[in-house]
Amino acid sequence: MKALVLAACTAIATASVPASAANLVIGGTLAEGCFQSAKVHEPTYYALQTCDRALVEEALTFDDQLATYVNRGILRMFRKDFESARADFDRAIAMDPNRAEPWLNKAILHFRQGDSRAALPMFDKAIALGTERPEIAYYGRALAYEDLGNLRAAYSDLKRAASLKPDWSEPAMDLARYQVRER
Repeated sequence: MKALVLAACTAIATASVPASAANLVIGGTLAEGCFQSAKVHEPTYYALQTCDRALVEEALTFDDQLATYVNRGILRMFRKDFESARADFDRAIAMDPNRAEPWLNKAILHFRQGDSRAALPMFDKAIALGTERPEIAYYGRALAYEDLGNLRAAYSDLKRAASLKPDWSEPAMDLARYQVRER
């Protein structure tokens, strides 16, 4: 199973599109179709049906089943069906609590719903578990810290996100808003 973080740039900052981690399932299967829909941010009814059918009709490996729950959760998050997205991420976490991407997606879900306090430990967990795109976790955590008024921690995480992916403009743009003064 390969994880791919999607919509990383303005997604977390604007909270209009999730910065999510899709999981790749190899092959021309329904599960692959579910992944592709999550990858291209296409949360159509057909895409959700594809994910549902993959979970019921295909003999998925454990990893592919977990990935499909994450991908369906991403599609549901794009559709603003937050309760169903949470259920999918929770299901993936219950299957294997040591996978980073379901935690990252659940953190983003909480952040998008305005619950930065709940998102913080989930961003921490995704980082600790070694998410494949730590810059997303650091960026999301920075925005949550900023939302809660912890500007020092926010600045530190923005710098970390920028250093992890130097060609990503959003952390640099957010860093430009800060003025650092010596005391």
